[in-house]
Amino acid sequence: MIADMTNSLDSRRTPSLSWRSAVGLARPFLALLTVSMLFYAADCWMHGDRAQFAKEENLRNIATQTAIVAVAALGMTVVVVAGGIDLSVGTAIALSATMLAWSLKEDLALRLMAGDNVAGVSQKLRTAEGDVSRAKDDETKSAAQARVAALSDRLEQVKRASGRWTKWTPPLALFIGIGTGCLCGLLNGLLISTLKMVPFIVTLGTMQLYLGWAKWVADNTTVRPDRETQVPEWCANLLSIRPTVLLYGLPVGVWITLVLAILLAAVLHFTVFGRYVFAIGSNEATARLCGINVRRNKIAIYTLGGLFVGIAGLYQFSRMTVGNPTSGVGLELRIIASVVIGGGSLNGGRASVLGTLTGALIMSVITSGCTQLEVTNPVQDMLLGIVIIVAVAVDQLRQGKQIL
Repeated sequence: MIADMTNSLDSRRTPSLSWRSAVGLARPFLALLTVSMLFYAADCWMHGDRAQFAKEENLRNIATQTAIVAVAALGMTVVVVAGGIDLSVGTAIALSATMLAWSLKEDLALRLMAGDNVAGVSQKLRTAEGDVSRAKDDETKSAAQARVAALSDRLEQVKRASGRWTKWTPPLALFIGIGTGCLCGLLNGLLISTLKMVPFIVTLGTMQLYLGWAKWVADNTTVRPDRETQVPEWCANLLSIRPTVLLYGLPVGVWITLVLAILLAAVLHFTVFGRYVFAIGSNEATARLCGINVRRNKIAIYTLGGLFVGIAGLYQFSRMTVGNPTSGVGLELRIIASVVIGGGSLNGGRASVLGTLTGALIMSVITSGCTQLEVTNPVQDMLLGIVIIVAVAVDQLRQGKQIL
């Protein structure tokens, strides 16, 4: 029965060899080409030989700026196909980046194994030395000097341990950063499937929850690990556009995004889990009657989305090399818009990986083009808003009247 259902769904959502399917796949690319040509023509008209829009450096910047939104939008694609939505994705990205930065700054592997880190003991030692200079009587001064001696010994112990354990901090921090994204997705999935609440409401609440969590971890400030000694070179170079670290002309992070896109497309179209995702998004009640464990699959769907959120958090930290708890506010709109502009339906049952990547590129092209044309930020925001409204309107027309 499940096979019959998924086959019927395939005939509705992916008429593989029909002209309608070809047009549907081509539409986002045509939109991207049109937008790019318009900005290229406008840039040439305004700046002549000084036009920068089509230059290799600008195109590389567009690809790099797209990576953070695109990798998170890949996870959102799965959620939207399943008929869900995740408004917490932006703050979850900031939380993942903040947890990664905090782990590096605290030298977490050393702190777990030795009970402290070099920076922490050094700070305590400086405080104790200050207490010695401020002591007003011999008894207080003697106690402070004893504390200085003990902390000096402790500092030597931690420094000896650091040679053994500090090298494990970067992989541990990477695990914590990406794991935080998975945990956020898992929590969303559990709340939505267990409480049977509307995803919009649940993720609206967890959006604030993750924002508060990030602020708490960062002590309501920005977490700044030392760029020279605590941030690994591979992490800082992930989205760097310096010529010496590029791979075939693009940052390594852009290539990783493309590989992830290919893997996700394979999962959605060639696995049983992928068929279940489309089945749940097309008709959840029917999917349940056909024996699909909707609750378990929803948890898996949101957790998979959280995995991409964690990777996006790694990308964001790579770009900034700090953990800013508020850096993800508003980012969820761009991520959801990438899926919608790329042909995804907020009613569920339809979205594509290629369309999502194209949608993310369209927004980056608009931002870059407006910058080249010296269009102010408010106008850029309005243009992006218009693009999103048009994309949703087209989706509604296509579903309701089938005229597009």
